[in-house]
Amino acid sequence: MSNAVTDNTTLNHYELITDGGVAFVKYRTAPGIRIFTHAEVPKALEGHGLGSELARGALELARTQGYKVVPQCPFIADFIGKHPEYRDLVAG
Repeated sequence: MSNAVTDNTTLNHYELITDGGVAFVKYRTAPGIRIFTHAEVPKALEGHGLGSELARGALELARTQGYKVVPQCPFIADFIGKHPEYRDLVAG
Protein backbone atom coordinates (compact mmCIF):
# COMPACT_ATOMS: atom_id res chain seq x y z
CA MET A 1 0.00 0.00 0.00
CA SER A 2 2.80 2.44 0.81
CA ASN A 3 6.50 3.00 1.15
CA ALA A 4 8.54 2.66 4.30
CA VAL A 5 8.43 5.20 7.10
CA THR A 6 11.41 7.56 6.93
CA ASP A 7 12.85 10.20 9.25
CA ASN A 8 12.55 13.65 7.69
CA THR A 9 14.93 15.53 9.99
CA THR A 10 14.41 18.77 8.07
CA LEU A 11 10.73 18.83 9.05
CA ASN A 12 11.20 17.05 12.41
CA HIS A 13 8.85 14.24 11.62
CA TYR A 14 8.66 10.61 10.64
CA GLU A 15 6.73 10.31 7.41
CA LEU A 16 5.01 7.74 5.27
CA ILE A 17 4.57 8.91 1.67
CA THR A 18 1.73 7.33 -0.30
CA ASP A 19 -0.12 8.05 -3.53
CA GLY A 20 -2.81 9.68 -1.39
CA GLY A 21 -0.51 12.05 0.48
CA VAL A 22 1.90 12.12 3.38
CA ALA A 23 1.13 10.76 6.83
CA PHE A 24 3.47 11.97 9.57
CA VAL A 25 4.37 11.99 13.24
CA LYS A 26 5.86 15.31 14.41
CA TYR A 27 8.57 15.18 17.07
CA ARG A 28 10.89 17.27 19.18
CA THR A 29 14.28 15.92 20.12
CA ALA A 30 16.00 16.07 23.49
CA PRO A 31 19.19 14.18 24.38
CA GLY A 32 18.37 10.52 23.72
CA ILE A 33 14.62 11.22 23.47
CA ARG A 34 12.07 11.79 20.73
CA ILE A 35 8.94 13.55 21.97
CA PHE A 36 6.07 12.60 19.65
CA THR A 37 3.74 15.61 19.58
CA HIS A 38 1.25 15.07 16.74
CA ALA A 39 0.29 12.41 14.18
CA GLU A 40 -1.68 13.08 11.02
CA VAL A 41 -3.03 10.85 8.24
CA PRO A 42 -4.61 12.36 5.11
CA LYS A 43 -8.42 12.20 5.42
CA ALA A 44 -8.71 10.22 2.18
CA LEU A 45 -6.56 7.46 3.69
CA GLU A 46 -8.16 7.18 7.13
CA GLY A 47 -9.51 3.76 8.08
CA HIS A 48 -7.02 1.77 6.01
CA GLY A 49 -4.43 0.99 8.69
CA LEU A 50 -2.05 3.71 7.58
CA GLY A 51 -1.94 5.28 11.04
CA SER A 52 -0.88 1.99 12.60
CA GLU A 53 1.72 1.47 9.88
CA LEU A 54 3.03 4.98 10.53
CA ALA A 55 3.14 4.51 14.31
CA ARG A 56 4.88 1.13 14.02
CA GLY A 57 7.44 2.51 11.56
CA ALA A 58 8.14 5.63 13.63
CA LEU A 59 8.62 3.61 16.80
CA GLU A 60 10.87 1.09 15.04
CA LEU A 61 12.99 3.92 13.62
CA ALA A 62 13.24 5.58 17.04
CA ARG A 63 14.38 2.23 18.48
CA THR A 64 16.97 1.74 15.71
CA GLN A 65 18.21 5.30 16.18
CA GLY A 66 18.69 4.70 19.91
CA TYR A 67 15.93 7.01 21.16
CA LYS A 68 13.46 6.59 23.98
CA VAL A 69 10.08 8.19 23.26
CA VAL A 70 7.65 10.46 25.07
CA PRO A 71 4.23 9.87 23.48
CA GLN A 72 2.50 13.24 23.99
CA CYS A 73 0.40 12.54 20.90
CA PRO A 74 -2.75 10.66 22.01
CA PHE A 75 -2.70 8.43 18.92
CA ILE A 76 0.87 7.26 19.56
CA ALA A 77 0.19 6.83 23.30
CA ASP A 78 -2.86 4.70 22.49
CA PHE A 79 -0.90 2.65 19.94
CA ILE A 80 1.82 1.91 22.52
CA GLY A 81 -0.88 0.96 25.03
CA LYS A 82 -2.25 -1.60 22.58
CA HIS A 83 1.18 -2.90 21.51
CA PRO A 84 3.25 -3.88 24.57
CA GLU A 85 6.29 -4.63 22.39
CA TYR A 86 6.88 -0.86 22.26
CA ARG A 87 6.46 -0.06 25.97
CA ASP A 88 10.20 -0.45 26.57
CA LEU A 89 10.73 2.62 24.38
CA VAL A 90 8.78 4.94 26.66
CA ALA A 91 11.11 7.27 28.57
CA GLY A 92 10.82 7.41 32.34
